[in-house]
Amino acid sequence: MTSDPAAFAGAARSILREIDPQLPLIQPRTFEQVAGQAPSVFLRSYPSLLIGSFAGLALVLAMIGLYGAISYSVLQRTREIGIRVAMGAQRPDVLGLVLREGLTTASLGVALGVVVGLLLTRLMSTLLYGVTPGDWLTFTAVSACLLLVAAAACAIPARRAAQVDPIIALRYE
Repeated sequence: MTSDPAAFAGAARSILREIDPQLPLIQPRTFEQVAGQAPSVFLRSYPSLLIGSFAGLALVLAMIGLYGAISYSVLQRTREIGIRVAMGAQRPDVLGLVLREGLTTASLGVALGVVVGLLLTRLMSTLLYGVTPGDWLTFTAVSACLLLVAAAACAIPARRAAQVDPIIALRYE
């Protein structure tokens, strides 16, 4: 039978007051509360918190970098896109062209990253906690996340490219 340890605190406090009314009583805490506030728990969870923060920052920087590269590519190809639209390319065609370019680059990067990651996890297998060196669920989830970020980063330049007016694009430069 399990019960709430806090329920016994009131009874214990009243018994201790009967024994000695001058006895200073502290707020009782469970073992889980004491262990959860120990510095060793913080030091064990701090590296993973720090690594997770850096991973999130790296993901945001990768998204900004990919957005900048695709946006610059679209800017450089404005004339070409204008000619394509003047020759009859529809907005979905231009949108698909830019998205395909960005996602092809991102897919190659993810594939290369998976290969390098698999090689490096063999070297770092002693540092991994709770994850096997060839954990396909982790590799698949990270790859899918990176491809979603790449698609989001390519969406704005692709939409901008799909809205190119051929008259203005051909006058450009």
